Amino acid sequence: MSFSRRAISLCAAVTLSYGVISPAIAQAQDFNGIVDSVHTHAADDASAKMAPLGSYASGQLAESAAEIVAFHAGSKRILTVNALSGEIDVLDASNPQKPTKIGSVSAGADKEINSVTVREDGLAVAAVQQSNKVLQGEALFFDAAADDLGAAELGRVTIGALPDNVHITDDGAYALVANEGEPSNELDAAGTAYVADPAGSVSVITLPAPGTVEAATQADVRTAGFEAFDAPGALHEDIRIFGPVNHHNKPSLDLEPEYVASAKGKAFVTLQENNAIAIIDIASARVEKVVPAHIADHLQVPIDSSNKDDKAELRTIPVKGLSMPDSIHAFTSGGKTYFATANEGDAREWGVEEKDGGSGVYTDEVELADVIDNGQVCEGVLDDVEAEALGDKKVAGNLKLSNVSGWDEEKQCFDELYAYGSRSFSIYDEAGNVVFDSGSDFEEITASLNQPGVFHHNADNEDPDFDDRSDNKGPEPEALTIGHIGERTYAFIGAERVGGIFVYDVTDPANAKYQTYINNRDFTVDFDEDNYDSTKLAGDLGPEGLAFIDKQDSPNGEYLLVVGNEVSGTTTIYEVESVVEKEPSTSGSTKGSSNLSRSSLSSR
Repeated sequence: MSFSRRAISLCAAVTLSYGVISPAIAQAQDFNGIVDSVHTHAADDASAKMAPLGSYASGQLAESAAEIVAFHAGSKRILTVNALSGEIDVLDASNPQKPTKIGSVSAGADKEINSVTVREDGLAVAAVQQSNKVLQGEALFFDAAADDLGAAELGRVTIGALPDNVHITDDGAYALVANEGEPSNELDAAGTAYVADPAGSVSVITLPAPGTVEAATQADVRTAGFEAFDAPGALHEDIRIFGPVNHHNKPSLDLEPEYVASAKGKAFVTLQENNAIAIIDIASARVEKVVPAHIADHLQVPIDSSNKDDKAELRTIPVKGLSMPDSIHAFTSGGKTYFATANEGDAREWGVEEKDGGSGVYTDEVELADVIDNGQVCEGVLDDVEAEALGDKKVAGNLKLSNVSGWDEEKQCFDELYAYGSRSFSIYDEAGNVVFDSGSDFEEITASLNQPGVFHHNADNEDPDFDDRSDNKGPEPEALTIGHIGERTYAFIGAERVGGIFVYDVTDPANAKYQTYINNRDFTVDFDEDNYDSTKLAGDLGPEGLAFIDKQDSPNGEYLLVVGNEVSGTTTIYEVESVVEKEPSTSGSTKGSSNLSRSSLSSR
């Protein structure tokens, strides 16, 4: 057989004490957002550790009430996107152990804010989506340090449809907005085409000079589109352009920017559903190229592919993983530019579900067992024994696959099988070549922590059931940011489903090394969105956005990480500490579990 199982030994749970933090700031009667036992894990030679300091709770569950976060050093304020209310919640973080809401900035009735960022002088930019997502969006400018937040808005400009992420370049000269341009939720009467599909694009907005806290004008907005890639053969064959039967198949409409970062005059944009990354020259507002994103080979990189085997077990199987990156952050090392991505994965599903079984719905998702049972695997891809074993739900039968990638139209079968997400984070050089991927690290770490009633490997971000997400993107890494501590550079990656933050030393990008993992979650608490008082005791659910704070900007003089958690509606502040300063390692990556051990961080 061409696939094998890798069981994660849990004997360490018997011989080692469980890694927890008991925060000194915990209050006996009044829950402050920090759970009693914060789950931790660290490499033997970890050079950094984290501990939660304080948390703000919106009081809203499963409503995206705390998504993208930003920090303004001058006013010591955290900006948290509250998509439920269509506002930016402004938190006073002068005491990071007790962030407190002091006001909000509103997008207006029936509008949604998807992202926010802020310049050093306090000029903040928010990405505003219209109630009808196919209409053009807005970039909203406001003064993050305003005394009267109700009057903080400075103006707006019109940008592309469904602005999903906004970023300001390091020099403060430009705001860049990734306009996703998702299709309508409705299909035509025949159910074979979208009613509307606006173009995806990136808005390049020239900002007023730093120190001038004013709105840009419409004349300052330029658009980097993808029309040049509509020509046949203009895109790499691994880049996904797809949709319903009568889909237009035009890259300029189908490419969907998700997240944007920049360094040294270049913007790097994830095109998540397309499994691609765009590289843009900012000065000319021109897309220079579109490169395919990482694809994992799960014959080499094991995954936990079954949610029905009652085990935290990783296997190698003849399936590939489309990284389909979400968050992206650029950085420099040794004078060279790199960017890192959180490889979430994402199926495409649009259309109004109909009573007769949903013929009006388009989706590119299918289960592996159905592909095998329907005889849709091309001859030679699997032999009979492999097909029977792989289709077992206790192996990989429920694993979610794309029904687009790997499909041979001429043969009417799959010559390769592709799952969503690579369950990893990747580092690329400035040309778009992968120099590092974390492989199976995330799942191996959470599997090693698995302990019934204590920590649940591959749990969802709502119900904490063990193994629930193994068939569908696993831990689902989504949030990512980069921070510099002394002479070292670290990547922080948030796992949307099981929760928690993974930390890697990326000072030497090609030899990035796992450092530590921390999860402020109580897996014994059931999720009930109608019972906030009990559910809040679960802690942080669904990390969506991260912001790193340098110690020179920090309200307490220490390195901090701010995390927005969309399901729990909490904004939580962690302190990040360097354990030891040492020279960058060139000895190779730390894939696998052999060098991982549990450890306890000292109480704060």
